[in-house]
Amino acid sequence: MRRVVSVALACGLALMPVGHAVGAKPPPHQATGALLDAWNDITSFNEDPSRIDRARDSLEREVARTPSLDALLLLAWAHLLWADYRAQNVDARIASYERGRDVAQRAIAMAPRNPDAHFWYAANLGRWAITKGRLQAAFTLSTLKQEIQTILELDPDSVPGLTLAGSFYFETPSLLGGDVPRAEGYLRRALSIDPHFTRARLDLARCLIQQGRYEEARRELRTVIEERQPSYIADWVMRHRPTAEHLMAEIHSK
Repeated sequence: MRRVVSVALACGLALMPVGHAVGAKPPPHQATGALLDAWNDITSFNEDPSRIDRARDSLEREVARTPSLDALLLLAWAHLLWADYRAQNVDARIASYERGRDVAQRAIAMAPRNPDAHFWYAANLGRWAITKGRLQAAFTLSTLKQEIQTILELDPDSVPGLTLAGSFYFETPSLLGGDVPRAEGYLRRALSIDPHFTRARLDLARCLIQQGRYEEARRELRTVIEERQPSYIADWVMRHRPTAEHLMAEIHSK
């Protein structure tokens, strides 16, 4: 059976816009000092992965002093990245996802109608559940589905939210509500808003492969590999481009 559910996958996931790429979201509103430094570290970790550690530790101190919404959101993101890219063992990975999940819950309590707060909660929760095992992942399906619905109700044009929805419906087995054509629709909608969102394009290629539409899949994978203005440059360098190259080789003769 395929994995029960995948959220932000990465994300290695981080699905939030990164750095100064075209179409990317700017740093948190009026971010200065520690928040701006953390943002810069998070969005350039492809140059030095230890920047994730520095950002996480700095944000933990910031949240302890002044738990603003922006600080909580950045910390939830940093913990997901740290778990994906820096954790040395499964226990450390699980602990980091748990911390990111809990921090995002604090952000939701502070701003219930903030779609990013719900996104980072779902992203960390889903990654935590996958790492814990299939049974735990199955128990989180209804919560994740509700969070995705909430994100898109709050912001129907949320590219991370649409991509999260696409990943969810693609990765979830059909007996539990998975729907590959529906996943494709969400991913195409995300790309219509941000064509440089390489996570969405990579998942779209997976949907097409699943349906045996190999030529279309190759076209999407080629676009990921040749992307010159990725909205998420760190994840594109570290994960999206290498994964696209691997998938392209896998379907070469199909």
